This record gives sequence, structure tokens and C-alpha cells, in this order.
Amino acid sequence: MNTEYTWYQQLIKPSWAPPSFLFGPVWTVLYILIAFSFGKVFLMAFQKQIPMIVILPFVLNLIFNFAFTPIQFGLKNNLLASIDILFVLITIIWAMIVIYPHMRWIAYIQIPYLLWVSFASVLQITITLLNK
Repeated sequence: MNTEYTWYQQLIKPSWAPPSFLFGPVWTVLYILIAFSFGKVFLMAFQKQIPMIVILPFVLNLIFNFAFTPIQFGLKNNLLASIDILFVLITIIWAMIVIYPHMRWIAYIQIPYLLWVSFASVLQITITLLNK
């Protein structure tokens, strides 16, 4: 068992925290939706079908999303991970707002991602507070 997994398992978690095995399948589905929809947004921007500035929240979202695991499990920093996941959440909302006038289905396809990250944000903040 690796030390990152052991460290996370030893954290105090709320009774409503989902089992660890659930995170992999959920993120697999979400990453498929993200790849498809974000890819479409980037393609549209590079083909000049939408203003280039529209991709900014999508780019930032990817950066914050991919930073979470190294922050949480590499640095083992719950507070920084809580701040990061809030940025993931904010950039999802921002991305949905800016793409809606151009391609509504891309905004709608973000709803599962938004719901999961909303839940994960509350979970991460709760874990951070429980493990001060």
C-alpha cells in the first residue's frame, strides 16, 4: 500500500464520505465528458467560431483540476487542496456561463461535473476542518 493512500485513509472523514473505490469510476466518466466537451470548445476557438477568450476558464479549470491530486496526495496539504478545489468549482461555473451563448449543450454536459465537484468541495473542506 503506498504512503499517499495510507495517509488519506488515516484522515478523519465525515460519515457521508463515499467509499474510496467510487472516485475512480466517477472521475473516469467525468474525464470522458470533459475531454469531449472541452475539446470541442478548444476546436471552436482555434477555428475562430468563438472568441479565443472563451477558452480561458476551460484552461484554468484543467490546470486547477490536474493540480488537485499532487496537492492533496503529494504535498498532503488539505488546506491548499480545499482552496484548489474551490477554484475548480469557480472555473466550471465560469466556463458554463461563457459557453452557454455559443453552445448550450456544452454548458449542459458540464452539469455532472459541476455536481460532483460541488460535492467534492464540501467533502474536501469538511476533511480539512476535521483534520486541523
